[in-house]
Amino acid sequence: MTLRSALGRIGAQEDLNFLLTNRLPRRLATRAMGWISRIEQPLVRDASIGLWRLFCDVDLADAKEERFASLHAAFVRELRPGARPVAQDPSVLVSPSDALLGAHGTVAAGQVLQVKGSPYRLADLLQDEALGRAHEGCAYATLRLTAGMYHRFHAPADLAVESVRHLWGDTWNVNPIALKRVEALFCRNERAVIRVRLGDGAAMTLVPVAAILVAGLKLSFLREGGDLRATGGRTLPCTARLSKGAEMGWFEHGSTIVVLAPPGYTLDPTLCEGARLRMGEPLLRAPATARGKDLGDVR
Repeated sequence: MTLRSALGRIGAQEDLNFLLTNRLPRRLATRAMGWISRIEQPLVRDASIGLWRLFCDVDLADAKEERFASLHAAFVRELRPGARPVAQDPSVLVSPSDALLGAHGTVAAGQVLQVKGSPYRLADLLQDEALGRAHEGCAYATLRLTAGMYHRFHAPADLAVESVRHLWGDTWNVNPIALKRVEALFCRNERAVIRVRLGDGAAMTLVPVAAILVAGLKLSFLREGGDLRATGGRTLPCTARLSKGAEMGWFEHGSTIVVLAPPGYTLDPTLCEGARLRMGEPLLRAPATARGKDLGDVR
């Protein structure tokens, strides 16, 4: 048995995993991780990257850089050109990130699933009753980024960003063990609500959710995107236009994106819960008759 497999077996013990990853001062641990990960002293850098690779399934082969100044630089690495081909079919919304597909389905009675048997109110996630109602009957998909994955996220289609709102919150772990134990976890954690409009006029919502050890959530298309916490929860209007596959931002550790699709879109039929996605691969598809239906009058 390898050391990694032994650590994996220990981590699979639910009570111990939950204790170690949630029953510690989460904010303090997150601030400490943010500080340590930025240390560029070679011994600290090499040791921290080595521990990260020991505990996580990390593949840096497709990174743009071959060496990193710090653990943080490795976390938020860019990819070399062409490392993530983007599906160009205009009826396809691609995955905005590398991820594992979690709970998905259709918004029903204002609720979506965190995990099977554990619903939460969409309006609580969005902190917007009207926007929650506007997504009734629409498809949703939960994308979980593990700690070793590529941490940047991208536009799922050609789109215009209409607004961003940062919502302050906690830093619970978002792994499956915590999702089973903490009610409405995504509604408790720090997150952003990003409203976008596709080229055909349809509107959708992306909700990147932070988690423990996530020292920040950055949006590269927004002037205030480097310091969302300073915006005080205000809704920030935006006029940024992004092409399909263009970078939108990044997490500074693993986390989650909740994708709320426009009306008529459905999950790609080849996908099922637990599927491993790479940014640019098909996530949602729109039948021709459904394209262009509008959510844009919600404020």
